[in-house]
Amino acid sequence: MVSGLYAFLLGPLFFSGLKILRPNEALVLTLFGRYHGTLRGPGFFFVNPFTAPANPPDSEPATGAVSGEAKQAAKPGIPSAARGAARRPARRISLKAMTLSNDKQKVNDALGNPIIIGIVVVWKVVNTAKAVFNVDNYIEYLSIQCDSALRNIVRLYPYDASEEEGEKSLRGSSQEIADKLKKEIQGKVDLAGLEILEARITHLSYAPEIAAAMLQRQQATAIIAARQMIVEGAVGMVEMALDKLSDKNIVNLDEERKAAMVSNLLVVLCGNKDAQPVVNSGSIY
Repeated sequence: MVSGLYAFLLGPLFFSGLKILRPNEALVLTLFGRYHGTLRGPGFFFVNPFTAPANPPDSEPATGAVSGEAKQAAKPGIPSAARGAARRPARRISLKAMTLSNDKQKVNDALGNPIIIGIVVVWKVVNTAKAVFNVDNYIEYLSIQCDSALRNIVRLYPYDASEEEGEKSLRGSSQEIADKLKKEIQGKVDLAGLEILEARITHLSYAPEIAAAMLQRQQATAIIAARQMIVEGAVGMVEMALDKLSDKNIVNLDEERKAAMVSNLLVVLCGNKDAQPVVNSGSIY
């Protein structure tokens, strides 16, 4: 009777309180429907046998089946962090730093131009109780909040801005944009007990429907800037040539000849093609 009592009642009750955790894992426990505590850190633990592990979002009992997060990982748009759900035991919460990379989004910038942008977010769980009880699925919650924060930040800045204006842009102020994006996401996921370690823009381009027009605009801007620099340099060279000729008394030119010389030098220096020289064997007058 004693052996039967131990084998069928006391033994299973005792062994149900034994818990083993690996590094960077946590186990949330409930007692009669109320939060009882969280086990953290690697080791072998004995807890109240009447406590039950709280299921993380979309997880299933440890019957060898793949958790719900891992089932959804194969679907488009599901963050890569969910792929680790199949490799960790059921009912365990990973405390490791994980990466979330959502699909690229088409968002309008501050000027109304449609752009394609993608971000990557490095995050981890810091409050297991909030992650399990405050939201239905903290991975899906994080993914949605990242998309929302990205739209809020992108609409405040243009895709590109000239250096002379000193305006911040998505392309030129990537570090500042990343810091604001991290702060924006962190404020939204505090409810789920998550910490955002880093947020970075991984892809930034114009939408296909305006990419060709914006490329022509960038080329025109570059051509104008290059021409402006060439003209400034040519004017300086012409001025230096006139000053040298006048200081060394090499030749005395009247105003009409100076104007002709300036015109010829500017044509030679600013032309797209090499000038063909013409040799005057007679008098310059």
